[in-house]
Amino acid sequence: MRPGTEQRVLDAAEELFFSRGIAATPMDVVLERAHVSSATLYRGWSSKESLVAAALDRRHDDWVATWDRAVDRARDDRGRLLAVFDALDDYRATPAGSRWCAFLGTAAEYVDAPADVRAVLDRETDTLRGRLTEAARPLVGGRASVLAEQLLLVVSGSLAMRLRDPAAGTVTARAVADALLP
Repeated sequence: MRPGTEQRVLDAAEELFFSRGIAATPMDVVLERAHVSSATLYRGWSSKESLVAAALDRRHDDWVATWDRAVDRARDDRGRLLAVFDALDDYRATPAGSRWCAFLGTAAEYVDAPADVRAVLDRETDTLRGRLTEAARPLVGGRASVLAEQLLLVVSGSLAMRLRDPAAGTVTARAVADALLP
């Protein structure tokens, strides 16, 4: 598949799946939005689920790059840890930013996610957990994994609140996270 065609399909899939829902988005709508034939699409992805996994995988890489930029702007260890909230705000402001978290939404849609989707969901959770743990280590040492789990819950809750209030930002979540720090 040509890179431009692949980009169009992934753009369409990401926009539709993560704003309308995966189950609510038929593949013919993705085909129409991407301006490709079913033969072209299925040459690149064997199923809807493999396309979902590819879109999530790309989104994961974009999210990590956004988070890296937020960490780079931080001035100290505390700022590097709390940069996850800057990254959430920054990512939401991008064209790919949806009304909430594509990973949480995908996990909610599948009772038993197919292996390729489950692998990307696990990768994203492992990335969050691992990066939060490493960023917490200079601040709390051996308690870093405990603090990371607490922050993972705060981050996930902040993302979920966007469903209740589309204008919800990270101010409250950041304050809760800050209160957890020494």
